Amino acid sequence: MLLELLRLKRTYRHLNRVRQIVNVFLKHGFGQFIQQLNLQKFLPFRKRLKLLGAPPEAGYTLPERLRHAFEELGPSFIKLAQVLASRPDLITQPYADEFKKLQDEVPPFPFQEVVRTIREDLGASPEDIFDSIERTPVAAASIAQVHYATLKDGSPVVIKVQRPNITEIIETDITILKALVSRMVKYLPETEFFNPTGIVEEFSRTIRKELDFKEEAKNASRFRRNFEKHPHIFIPRIYPDLISERLLVMERIEGVRIDDTEGIARLGLDRAELARTGVSAYFKMFLEDGFFHADPHPGNIFVMPDGRIGLVDFGIVGWLTPDIMQSIATALVALVRKDFDMLIEQYVALGLFTEDVDIEEFKRDFKADLVDFLIPLYDLTISEINIAHYLDALVHLSIKHRMKIPSDLLLLNKCMLILDSIGRELDPNFNFISVAEPYASRLMRSRYNPRRLYERMQREVSSLTTLASTAPRQLQVLMRKALRDELHLKMTPIGLDRLIRDIDRSTNRLAFSIVIAAIILSSAVLILSEKGGKVFDIPLLGFVGFVVAFLLGLWLLISIIRSGRL
Repeated sequence: MLLELLRLKRTYRHLNRVRQIVNVFLKHGFGQFIQQLNLQKFLPFRKRLKLLGAPPEAGYTLPERLRHAFEELGPSFIKLAQVLASRPDLITQPYADEFKKLQDEVPPFPFQEVVRTIREDLGASPEDIFDSIERTPVAAASIAQVHYATLKDGSPVVIKVQRPNITEIIETDITILKALVSRMVKYLPETEFFNPTGIVEEFSRTIRKELDFKEEAKNASRFRRNFEKHPHIFIPRIYPDLISERLLVMERIEGVRIDDTEGIARLGLDRAELARTGVSAYFKMFLEDGFFHADPHPGNIFVMPDGRIGLVDFGIVGWLTPDIMQSIATALVALVRKDFDMLIEQYVALGLFTEDVDIEEFKRDFKADLVDFLIPLYDLTISEINIAHYLDALVHLSIKHRMKIPSDLLLLNKCMLILDSIGRELDPNFNFISVAEPYASRLMRSRYNPRRLYERMQREVSSLTTLASTAPRQLQVLMRKALRDELHLKMTPIGLDRLIRDIDRSTNRLAFSIVIAAIILSSAVLILSEKGGKVFDIPLLGFVGFVVAFLLGLWLLISIIRSGRL
């Protein structure tokens, strides 16, 4: 409770930003949402009156209007939408598809700010470190922009510099978002199914990591180690002495974007081979390293003149445990072999379930829904299977069955869809599954490696030993509590909070109605009085009482109509 009060205090400290957010949502037709969260107090009185009839944007769907609002609200909300775009299991597919359209491109900030950041963070003038810096950035996004530069020894580099005050802006928005979702859970308990608190927590973790360029430098160094012996993948070198939380200097990649087919043609490179090389590198990350580059859009993948593929921007990464990698490999091999029973078993194994789910019943229902999709695959060759369609269908089924898919798995799913698109653009005959199959088969075979079996047995024996040693003590504690009548059963009444709130609202309206009736009766008595001034030949006090009663009654009627419970 104390933490919530402190959070609200900080929110009120950023009152102007809260007002801006509320005004933007009102502008895009979310007046009812504002009123439901009791946020109208942040609006001027004249705009509060508009809440009653604020029309939605004509010709736009609800997901489109929300995208427009997020776009207008700037970096934090754009980044939040990008996180949400990879979570169709939480926000449904229409919203995820709409948020994918958000472009993280904004006007560049002045070069003087770049110079100031270099001086403050590196403790030296840019002229002392760099031979030259291009004043015009090659890319500008909501968090940072990138400039080409050359070091004193002639090495070509890129400088990634954060926007001025971007950390403070995003921290302010995170505080406000946490307060907003707290009110959502309180006033709109049905939204708890979408886990808004978890979404904001996931967003805050992701964005804070992306804001720390030292973390990105560590990620880049890890990728460089993982690919140091790979002949066809290039990870740029990081300059450890030229790094801070707001500044990152790395080796420059000379080449063309992987979606620049004309540029690749000018280099005289085989596009089909590039598609296989690039996707193969990602499957090495997915099924060997367990650590993958989670933002593989074409602007982050370059083709170099010597045929190597270079990767940049390591702010967003994903991690996969050995067990998850094993399940993914088994699922891919099952798809190649068309062993759909195994495929269902592995896909179910990847999901997270609540304790009250009957797993066997779930498997039966999930398989029944999957049959219609899987049967046509029996008649297709591997090259004819559309992996993007397959993954999209599985996500839809997961949403339908309310599976809680780990965020890293959804990042993996997004990466596969992007990679399949890039591969087909480079080579119309590109076969995604044939590239994945060797890695999956190798991982499957490693499961039966004697060393791997021995390690697994060691873990299981260790778990059993721990259970055997702790079970008597835990049973003793349980029995002691039972004998002392200290064993409590925790029950969570579903919907009781909403019932109490509805009763409270009804009693408030009843009391309000009684007050209005009392004012009317008092005014009627005062009308009989001949004392005091008159308005329209009616005693002034009686007239004022009737006007006040009329306005209060109108307000009560409008609130009842808006609640939909007339």
